[in-house]
Amino acid sequence: MRVIGMMSGTSHDAVDAAAADLCLDGDTLLLKPLGMVSTPYDDRLREALAAALPPAAVPLAEVCRLDTRIGQAFAAAAVRADRELCGGQGELVASHGQTVYHWADGGRVHGTLQLGQPAWIAEATGLPVVADFRARDVAAGGQGAPLVSMVDLLWLRSRPGTPVALNIGGIANLTAPDGTAFDTGPGCALLDAAAREFSGGRLTHDVDGALAARGRPDLPLLDRLLADPYYALVPPKTTGKELFHSGYLRAAGTDGLSAEDVLATLTLLTARTVADAVRSVGATEVVASGGGTRNPQLMSRLRQLLPQTAVRTSDGLGLPAAAKEAYAFAVLGFLTAHGLPGTDPRSTGAGHPSVLGSVTPGRAGLRLPSAPRGGPVRLAVEG
Repeated sequence: MRVIGMMSGTSHDAVDAAAADLCLDGDTLLLKPLGMVSTPYDDRLREALAAALPPAAVPLAEVCRLDTRIGQAFAAAAVRADRELCGGQGELVASHGQTVYHWADGGRVHGTLQLGQPAWIAEATGLPVVADFRARDVAAGGQGAPLVSMVDLLWLRSRPGTPVALNIGGIANLTAPDGTAFDTGPGCALLDAAAREFSGGRLTHDVDGALAARGRPDLPLLDRLLADPYYALVPPKTTGKELFHSGYLRAAGTDGLSAEDVLATLTLLTARTVADAVRSVGATEVVASGGGTRNPQLMSRLRQLLPQTAVRTSDGLGLPAAAKEAYAFAVLGFLTAHGLPGTDPRSTGAGHPSVLGSVTPGRAGLRLPSAPRGGPVRLAVEG
C-alpha cells in the first residue's frame, strides 16, 4: 500500500509529507521510503496559529477558521506529495494534523485536540484519510503520546544492546526497547520561544545554534528550570507547549541576561533533561530524529553528557531525521487501514492496545483491505 504520512509538529512551521510503500511480509512490516516534501505554512496562518496557542484565550470562531485553513494547508501538501512522490498513485493519507492543545492535568491526559479538517484532504486528493490518531488512546486511558513509540519498538527491535529512539521537536520524547516511552521535556520549544522573544519576532529559532554557541549557561536559571515538577513525574508522561512557552520562560526569570546566555542555558536544559532520560532507561545507543538534530550546539551538548552512549541520527538507519515522524504516521495509517492496533500500552499507559484514528472516505468510497491474522512484530526499512 502506498501511504502518505503527514505531520506538523509543535514548531508549527510547515507540513511534512512523506510517502512510503508498505507491505506485510509474514511478521515483518516492510517500509520503502519514497521521499518527503515540506510545505511551509503561509505567514498569515503561522501567525494566527501562534497567536492561538496556550496560554491564549481563543474564540470558537477562530478555532473553526484554523481547523479549515490548516486542513486546506494539509490538503495542498498531500496533493503535492501524491504528485511528486507517488506519481499520482497514492492509496491512503495518514494525517496527524496540528496539535493545539493536550489537556494534561495531575499526571493524566484528559483530552487532546488536533486541527486540520481531514475532509479537505480527502476532497483534494480523492484518497481515504486516517486522522485524529491521539484521541482513541486517550479514551483508553493513555497519554495519547508519544504515538511514534509503536513504530520505534518495531523498528529498533533487532538492534543490539539497549537502543532508544529520540525525537527532538518542540517537545522531546524517547522510546526504550521495553516499551517505556515518554516526553522528556522541552526539545526546541523554549529555544524557539527565546529566539522569537529576543529578536522581536525576526527569528523563529536559533539558526544552527549560533546564538547559544556565543553564550554561557546561567547556572541559577538552569537550576530554576530543572526544578519544574514535570521532570520528577514517573513515565508514562506527556507534556507540550501548554507548559513550555514564552510566558513560562519569562516567569523563570531571564531579566538581565543576554540572548546568547539564555539560549546557551536552554540548550543545556534540553540536552540535560534528554540525557537524564536516556540514562534512566540504561540506553546503549540513541537514534535521534526531528528538527533538533539540525542544531549542532544541542547535539554537541548531548554527546558531551552521554560520553559512553553512541548518539547517531536516524539517517544512517534509512529514515531521514527530518522525515521520520511523517513516515511513522504513514505506518500508523497503514495499521489502521488493516484493522491493527497502533499503540503499545506500555508506552502510553492505556488500558489496552487501540486501532487509532477516524477514517474519512475518498472519492471512490471506503474499501479497506482485509485484516491480516496478526500484526507485525518488526519493521524493516528497505534501501
